[in-house]
Amino acid sequence: MMRVLVLAAILAVPAAMTRAADILPVFDAHLHYSHDAWAPVPPERAVQILRQAGLKRAMISSSDDEGTQKLHALAPDIVIPVLRPYRKRGDVSTWVRDETVLAYLAERLAKYRYAAIGEFHVYGADADLPVVRGMVQMAKQRKLFLHLHGDADAVERVLKQDPEARILWAHSGFDRPENVRAMLERHKNLWCDLAFRTDHAIGGKVDPAWRALFMAYPDRFMLGTDTFVPERWHYVVEHASWSRAWLEDMPREVAERIAYRNGESLFGDALTRE
Repeated sequence: MMRVLVLAAILAVPAAMTRAADILPVFDAHLHYSHDAWAPVPPERAVQILRQAGLKRAMISSSDDEGTQKLHALAPDIVIPVLRPYRKRGDVSTWVRDETVLAYLAERLAKYRYAAIGEFHVYGADADLPVVRGMVQMAKQRKLFLHLHGDADAVERVLKQDPEARILWAHSGFDRPENVRAMLERHKNLWCDLAFRTDHAIGGKVDPAWRALFMAYPDRFMLGTDTFVPERWHYVVEHASWSRAWLEDMPREVAERIAYRNGESLFGDALTRE
């Protein structure tokens, strides 16, 4: 009986290893760890969640930046810091006209290393305001990505200020796939995250219009959970599993690009570049 049990255990090991190897790594390009998340989800617990979700890397920003630094200190192998122009939640609607934002960004950029500035919210003509222009120039000087939450008009305006700006368009602008396609066709230095949207996949099946877009631009999309409120941290593991499920409906090469390869190629060594 013992020999049978041992043999069964030995035979089960390769199968278990295969299943583990088949789990698609995930690069989450859109997470926040703001001040109101620290108590309900302490830093150690947040890092545990990231690892439990099987994340290869996680781009994290926060209001204020201390949340990002807490997680990066605990898990530099996973956490890629991103700098928000917000010091508190209320800054979302006021930052574009707050000149102190530029001094805050300059202070943080002098102290720490980041892969991008964002996620920041800006729409239409507000993208041409002096504070936004100043931030775009900071990103240009330091060769940082801009993680922009806004409409296509704002994206266009930022790219007029700096035609070489590299933009990660948060939530793919919450726009329709045909409009996202038009933007990608026009701008080679525009990428999109899929955070906080589910219209691209239902029941593990990819929507036909989105499928065509992913196939046309497999190197321009990334995943994201968007923990914009503390409660969303309890969804990180589930979201990673949900993403793996719908990505199984795509060709493996495309699935890998969206799941983690695009993020790794763009941001994997961002903190070590000169």
